[in-house]
Amino acid sequence: MEFIYEFGKILLTTFRDVLPIIILIVGFQFFVLRQRIPHLRRLIVGGVYVVLGLALFLIGLEKALFPLGNIMAAQLSDPAFIYGPGEIVTQADWKAYGWIYLFAAMIGFATTIAEPSLIAIAFKANEVSAGTIKQWGLRITVAIGVAFGISLGTFRIVTGTPLYLYILVGYMIVIVQTIFAPKNIIALAYDSGGVTTSTVTVPLVAALGLGLSATVPGRNPALDGFGLIAFASLFPIIAVMGYAQLMQWYSQRKTKYMEKKNAF
Repeated sequence: MEFIYEFGKILLTTFRDVLPIIILIVGFQFFVLRQRIPHLRRLIVGGVYVVLGLALFLIGLEKALFPLGNIMAAQLSDPAFIYGPGEIVTQADWKAYGWIYLFAAMIGFATTIAEPSLIAIAFKANEVSAGTIKQWGLRITVAIGVAFGISLGTFRIVTGTPLYLYILVGYMIVIVQTIFAPKNIIALAYDSGGVTTSTVTVPLVAALGLGLSATVPGRNPALDGFGLIAFASLFPIIAVMGYAQLMQWYSQRKTKYMEKKNAF
């Protein structure tokens, strides 16, 4: 009964959040476009599915993903696990947290591969590029960027270094890459950074950051627990443009090699 009550509460909250979108779309359809809604029955059924799916997802976050992320971060960063039982630690040694960096990278990679918004972007990119941009190639490239970013973000939490330094250097790299990267990949790279911070990645990454900062000596969850999402948005941009630049360089080198070979 308690679960049903909680689910009903989340369902009503979800419907309240979705209602303005429905009103906006219906209002434009009737009062601006002045047309009837095509396939009304299908749209209603689809809307019900959307609300139910969001409600189930939110209660899943509350009951499973957030607690799981907190538990894993707490266990892996427990001073008894890192330094051994009975050790009194007042200052974190960043070299002792190798398992944390590895776990963060694996979580970042796995959640990004499963991210629905990235799947949609990869599908559309493959469609409009006539197969030039491969779906799995884009997804894996973005996932590698997120994995590196989340791992670096956990390193920042452990060391306690200022977040703005990483973000400043990261965006300086993005600016330089934007100048030299192939023009047809720049917009896709920027979108790839945005879609990673969505339904699957954010809950686990946020729980990881808060759980880690709560157990690392000398860290404050309110000050150090947040910021991992910024890494998850920034480094996929660098990864996608870097991959495009690498492929462009490889293609140019191959072309020059073939020209020299044909000349002889």
